[in-house]
Amino acid sequence: GIMADLPSVNAAEIDAIANIARSDDDGPLFMLNLNRYSSEAQYPEGQLYRDYMIALETLLLEVDGKVLWRTNVLGQVVGDQDIDEAIGIWYPRHQAFLNLMTAPASGENMRLRALAVEHADLHRCDAY
Repeated sequence: GIMADLPSVNAAEIDAIANIARSDDDGPLFMLNLNRYSSEAQYPEGQLYRDYMIALETLLLEVDGKVLWRTNVLGQVVGDQDIDEAIGIWYPRHQAFLNLMTAPASGENMRLRALAVEHADLHRCDAY
Protein backbone atom coordinates (compact mmCIF):
# COMPACT_ATOMS: atom_id res chain seq x y z
CA GLY A 1 0.00 0.00 0.00
CA ILE A 2 0.91 3.64 -0.33
CA MET A 3 1.36 4.03 3.44
CA ALA A 4 4.06 1.36 3.35
CA ASP A 5 6.00 3.45 0.83
CA LEU A 6 6.37 6.33 3.29
CA PRO A 7 9.70 6.57 5.10
CA SER A 8 9.82 5.40 8.72
CA VAL A 9 6.34 3.87 8.71
CA ASN A 10 5.56 2.01 11.94
CA ALA A 11 3.87 -1.13 10.60
CA ALA A 12 2.65 -2.15 14.07
CA GLU A 13 0.87 1.18 14.42
CA ILE A 14 -0.78 0.83 11.01
CA ASP A 15 -1.91 -2.67 12.06
CA ALA A 16 -3.34 -1.24 15.29
CA ILE A 17 -5.31 1.37 13.33
CA ALA A 18 -6.55 -1.31 10.92
CA ASN A 19 -7.65 -3.51 13.83
CA ILE A 20 -9.66 -0.64 15.31
CA ALA A 21 -11.13 0.13 11.88
CA ARG A 22 -12.36 -3.47 11.60
CA SER A 23 -13.88 -3.45 15.07
CA ASP A 24 -17.23 -2.27 16.35
CA ASP A 25 -15.41 0.47 18.25
CA ASP A 26 -14.15 2.44 15.25
CA GLY A 27 -14.49 6.11 16.10
CA PRO A 28 -12.78 9.45 15.60
CA LEU A 29 -9.06 10.00 15.80
CA PHE A 30 -6.73 12.96 15.66
CA MET A 31 -3.40 12.97 13.88
CA LEU A 32 -0.66 15.39 14.84
CA ASN A 33 1.50 16.00 11.76
CA LEU A 34 4.94 17.54 12.37
CA ASN A 35 6.46 18.50 9.04
CA ARG A 36 9.80 19.81 7.85
CA TYR A 37 9.59 20.95 4.25
CA SER A 38 12.12 20.71 1.44
CA SER A 39 13.89 23.81 0.20
CA GLU A 40 11.93 23.39 -3.05
CA ALA A 41 8.66 23.76 -1.14
CA GLN A 42 9.70 27.29 -0.06
CA TYR A 43 7.45 27.05 3.01
CA PRO A 44 5.24 28.93 3.75
CA GLU A 45 4.81 31.02 0.59
CA GLY A 46 6.09 28.69 -2.13
CA GLN A 47 3.95 27.33 -4.92
CA LEU A 48 4.93 23.71 -4.22
CA TYR A 49 3.89 24.05 -0.57
CA ARG A 50 0.59 25.67 -1.59
CA ASP A 51 -0.04 22.95 -4.20
CA TYR A 52 0.61 20.27 -1.58
CA MET A 53 -1.81 21.90 0.88
CA ILE A 54 -4.49 22.07 -1.83
CA ALA A 55 -3.93 18.39 -2.65
CA LEU A 56 -4.09 17.52 1.06
CA GLU A 57 -7.36 19.41 1.52
CA THR A 58 -8.82 17.66 -1.55
CA LEU A 59 -7.77 14.26 -0.22
CA LEU A 60 -9.18 15.01 3.24
CA LEU A 61 -12.52 16.00 1.70
CA GLU A 62 -12.66 12.59 0.03
CA VAL A 63 -12.28 10.74 3.35
CA ASP A 64 -14.29 13.20 5.51
CA GLY A 65 -11.21 14.31 7.44
CA LYS A 66 -10.49 17.93 8.23
CA VAL A 67 -7.62 20.14 9.24
CA LEU A 68 -8.57 21.56 12.64
CA TRP A 69 -5.53 23.80 12.81
CA ARG A 70 -2.10 24.43 11.42
CA THR A 71 0.66 26.52 12.88
CA ASN A 72 4.10 27.72 11.94
CA VAL A 73 6.79 26.31 14.24
CA LEU A 74 9.18 29.08 15.28
CA GLY A 75 11.77 27.01 17.12
CA GLN A 76 12.45 24.17 19.51
CA VAL A 77 12.57 25.16 23.18
CA VAL A 78 13.41 21.61 24.29
CA GLY A 79 14.85 18.88 22.09
CA ASP A 80 16.16 18.99 18.57
CA GLN A 81 13.21 18.15 16.34
CA ASP A 82 13.57 20.65 13.50
CA ILE A 83 10.13 21.16 11.96
CA ASP A 84 8.44 23.96 10.05
CA GLU A 85 4.76 23.30 10.66
CA ALA A 86 2.41 21.39 12.93
CA ILE A 87 -0.95 20.35 11.47
CA GLY A 88 -3.80 18.85 13.50
CA ILE A 89 -6.07 16.65 11.41
CA TRP A 90 -9.31 15.04 12.63
CA TYR A 91 -10.80 11.91 11.09
CA PRO A 92 -14.33 10.66 11.84
CA ARG A 93 -13.15 7.04 11.94
CA HIS A 94 -9.89 5.11 11.86
CA GLN A 95 -11.11 3.68 8.54
CA ALA A 96 -11.23 7.23 7.14
CA PHE A 97 -7.52 7.58 7.86
CA LEU A 98 -6.82 4.26 6.13
CA ASN A 99 -8.92 5.42 3.16
CA LEU A 100 -6.27 8.08 2.49
CA MET A 101 -4.32 5.33 0.73
CA THR A 102 -7.00 4.54 -1.85
CA ALA A 103 -9.01 7.76 -2.25
CA PRO A 104 -9.03 9.28 -5.77
CA ALA A 105 -6.74 12.20 -4.83
CA SER A 106 -4.22 9.95 -3.07
CA GLY A 107 -1.77 9.64 -5.96
CA GLU A 108 -1.44 13.38 -6.56
CA ASN A 109 -1.21 14.05 -2.83
CA MET A 110 1.60 11.52 -2.46
CA ARG A 111 3.42 12.89 -5.51
CA LEU A 112 3.41 16.42 -4.08
CA ARG A 113 4.19 15.18 -0.58
CA ALA A 114 7.32 13.43 -1.86
CA LEU A 115 8.52 16.73 -3.36
CA ALA A 116 7.46 19.08 -0.58
CA VAL A 117 8.03 17.17 2.66
CA GLU A 118 11.61 16.50 3.71
CA HIS A 119 10.67 14.86 7.01
CA ALA A 120 7.42 14.12 8.81
CA ASP A 121 6.41 12.66 12.14
CA LEU A 122 2.80 11.59 12.53
CA HIS A 123 1.34 10.91 15.97
CA ARG A 124 -1.98 9.12 16.54
CA CYS A 125 -3.81 10.87 19.34
CA ASP A 126 -7.18 10.75 21.08
CA ALA A 127 -9.80 12.67 19.16
CA TYR A 128 -11.12 15.69 20.98
